[in-house]
Amino acid sequence: MGVLLVGASGLTREVLAVERAIAPFRTIWIVDDDPARWGQEMDGAAVVGGLEEVKRYDDSEIVVCAEQPSARRRLVARLSQLGVADEQYTRVIHPGVDIPNGCTVGDGSILLANVVLTVDIAVGRHVVIMPNVTLTHDDVVEDYATLGAGVSLGSNVRVGSGACLGMNSSVDDGLAVGENAMLGMGSALMSELPRGGTAFGVPARTSWPTRDVSALAPSARDWS
Repeated sequence: MGVLLVGASGLTREVLAVERAIAPFRTIWIVDDDPARWGQEMDGAAVVGGLEEVKRYDDSEIVVCAEQPSARRRLVARLSQLGVADEQYTRVIHPGVDIPNGCTVGDGSILLANVVLTVDIAVGRHVVIMPNVTLTHDDVVEDYATLGAGVSLGSNVRVGSGACLGMNSSVDDGLAVGENAMLGMGSALMSELPRGGTAFGVPARTSWPTRDVSALAPSARDWS
């Protein structure tokens, strides 16, 4: 059984490196809707065509490698329409990352190098956690969220579905980051961040709603 990576992105290259560290002889393919990539290779893995090609690889495990939460959500919806079942998605966890007893990581999620989980952490499905992220006790990261490199969460933090926390940002104990909210790079969140809100700074202050990408062309939406 091989692995099919959806989207030819920088994150895809990082996932490739982890997969090869785990199982160096496993076959890996990539699908991407950009025809210019078809027949090319990315770090030695063949780009075999567009999303429709998943039908030819129905015995493969699948990982969606789009970097933005909204793009991952849309791609999973498209894959569902193409007949991909939930159980086909696999987790990608760097071999140096420990998942202690009492911690859970959902299918389709990606945890890169030096991610730390302490006690009773719940990570949902199709979550991306970049290198050097720290999750402390009783944190919950809901489906499709993205935690950038170096993010630190205090205890009892809840990150809502589709939220995006920028590189080196932090969240104080007991706070909630709302669904589809965005916390800027290097920011320190000291109060609740509402659904769809955007906050920047130290301490972070809410500014404007997150950008609505629904009006973008499909190719720009799905692979960003």
